[in-house]
Amino acid sequence: MTEKTDAARRAERQLVDDVKSDFARRQEERRAIERGWQLNMNFLCGNQYCDVNSLGEIEEDAPGFFWQTRRVFNYIAPTIDMRCAKLNRIRPKLAVRAATDCDEDVRSARISSAVLAAVAERENLDDCITRATIWSETCGTAFYKIIWDNSAGSTIAATEEGELRDGGVKIMPLSPFEIYPAALSEESIEGQPSIIHAKAVTVEDIYAVYGVKLPGRDIDEFSLSPYSASVHSVTRSAPVKAVKHGYEIVIERYERPAEDIPNGRLTIVAGDTLLFDGDLPYINGPDGTRGYPFVRQNCLPLAGGFFGGSVVDRLIPVQRAYNAVKNRKHEFLNRISMGTIAVEDGSVDTDDLLEDGLAPGKILVYRQGGTPPAMLALGSVPAEFSEEEDRLVEEFGKVSGVGEITQSANSFNSVTSATGLQLPIEQDETRLTVSYEQIKSALKAIGRHILCLYRQFSPQMRVMRGAHEDGKAAMLSFSSADLSCD
Repeated sequence: MTEKTDAARRAERQLVDDVKSDFARRQEERRAIERGWQLNMNFLCGNQYCDVNSLGEIEEDAPGFFWQTRRVFNYIAPTIDMRCAKLNRIRPKLAVRAATDCDEDVRSARISSAVLAAVAERENLDDCITRATIWSETCGTAFYKIIWDNSAGSTIAATEEGELRDGGVKIMPLSPFEIYPAALSEESIEGQPSIIHAKAVTVEDIYAVYGVKLPGRDIDEFSLSPYSASVHSVTRSAPVKAVKHGYEIVIERYERPAEDIPNGRLTIVAGDTLLFDGDLPYINGPDGTRGYPFVRQNCLPLAGGFFGGSVVDRLIPVQRAYNAVKNRKHEFLNRISMGTIAVEDGSVDTDDLLEDGLAPGKILVYRQGGTPPAMLALGSVPAEFSEEEDRLVEEFGKVSGVGEITQSANSFNSVTSATGLQLPIEQDETRLTVSYEQIKSALKAIGRHILCLYRQFSPQMRVMRGAHEDGKAAMLSFSSADLSCD
């Protein structure tokens, strides 16, 4: 018995080490992509004088001269706000179409549509999509995790431990920082041999779910690594300090079904402790197979890449150029308004002149026989500054897909007919079609996951609150046999 226990402990320890080393390898492989996401977040929040150095870390750019102006004229933030506002208007209603015209299929489609509507209302699916869209617009990719929550749903009994509920689907939008695929070049989720979902969780929550007590550490939420104040310099690698105290990293490794593991495998590790090791929990794949509980939403899909591209990536060079033009223009205006004084060496007290300048009414004493100070003629601001500024503003619209029609109402002044107004509006909307389709595709996948989970965890008749077509509340009864149209 002792030998078996020792062997089991060694196998468990080896499994924990394997998961942790696999996670560390994926972190290193994805480090360059993460720095790009963090750079996007910095530019979006207005910290735009930073870049990725040769060591792969984000550091603040030093000014060339002490007098150089380094103001930020953030065009990226309103551009992303406008894109999110337009994308948030996409809220198609999830519905199920009957496979045939027979009564059973029609009834199954009607019940499935009612279940989707009820879950979307209860889980506030619109808010989940909005939060995920913000991540996808900023970093290029967002994820949804669709799981079964035993603590959700209606109360069916009361026990000593608490209320016993019938359970329900839970939809969680995830940032791309939490998902680590096995292959960065594999474009689909289903094609990944395994996926790691890593997140920072409080030790209290870990104990409540798994019954394991862990000491807890300071965790950097973005890099998902132990936080060390000595490593982080004054320059920021994220828009805010995302340091969590008393947390531990929970690593969930999902492995897809294979010959040796027909039901797949889920291994959960926190610290140096194995929390769970077993089959994939959900039958949400095609033809009744088990699969990953994740849905991906890209901003701009990239060929040969698991993670998508972001509009912010394309806007950063334009934003750098725009900041440079505006700051140089303001420096030129400052020179013209404040002036540059030419002084003969030894003719005046330069310290006094440096402190007060040539103030109106100032009595200026200069050396007898010397040349009095004079203001240099600097001319006017070159027209090239304004022309380049206008070109860069126009380029923001071209790159982001949010053109003049959306940004300015003055574009309609020269158009008088309804048809003439409709055509440029449709052209402007067409530029967001790729992002539109990504959201729609993610919604369809979410709906399929919801129906698969209710079919798996509703073997007997269950009742949930739904709604009729006229909007009135109603109770809906169904079982797994009624959810055959997914």
